[in-house]
Amino acid sequence: MFKLYGFAISNYYNMVKLALLEKGLPFEEVLFYAGQSPEALAISPRGKVPVLEVEQGFISETSVILDYLEQVRPEPALVPKEPFERARVLSLAREIELYIELPARACFPEAFFGVNVPEAIKEKAGIELLQGFAALQRHARFDPYVAGSDLSVADLYFQYSVNLALVVGDKLFGIDFLARMPEARALLQRLEQRPHARRIAADKAALMTARRG
Repeated sequence: MFKLYGFAISNYYNMVKLALLEKGLPFEEVLFYAGQSPEALAISPRGKVPVLEVEQGFISETSVILDYLEQVRPEPALVPKEPFERARVLSLAREIELYIELPARACFPEAFFGVNVPEAIKEKAGIELLQGFAALQRHARFDPYVAGSDLSVADLYFQYSVNLALVVGDKLFGIDFLARMPEARALLQRLEQRPHARRIAADKAALMTARRG
């Protein structure tokens, strides 16, 4: 059985968790906040989550873990087999990470924890987010999923990155990044109502309540 190390508040952790659930792969969750201790670095070379433990050892980096899961359990597929469509799905996932998730992450301290972020960083993030969502509007299909007719890894990145970026847009910039993409907003709502996503949301809420207590 696989062991998934991390915590239910991490969006990257939840991407991997959703892939495991969608593929019907049995796994055990191990609460792990990582960090720079020798013990943590023995599991995660950069002290990050998530980490997947398999029979041969530990696998880190979300995109690599997702690729591994696709190799060990090809069906249901989260990446198309046809080369061009495969590249298209992977490029959408990468674009969401680079041009939406990462700029938004620079603003997480202020958006979620009330810690002021320097204006120069916020200004840069705001510009990059506008460009990132514009690129998503041009490249994605939303027919009905991000890349087309089937759920893919692009939807995993979309679901667990865009929701956080929307909070950043609202709280820090007063911008609704999906104002001109009603089909994207509708997809986000549908994804959040899928059974496995609802389980993940419940686990996240439970951990947040426990931490506050």
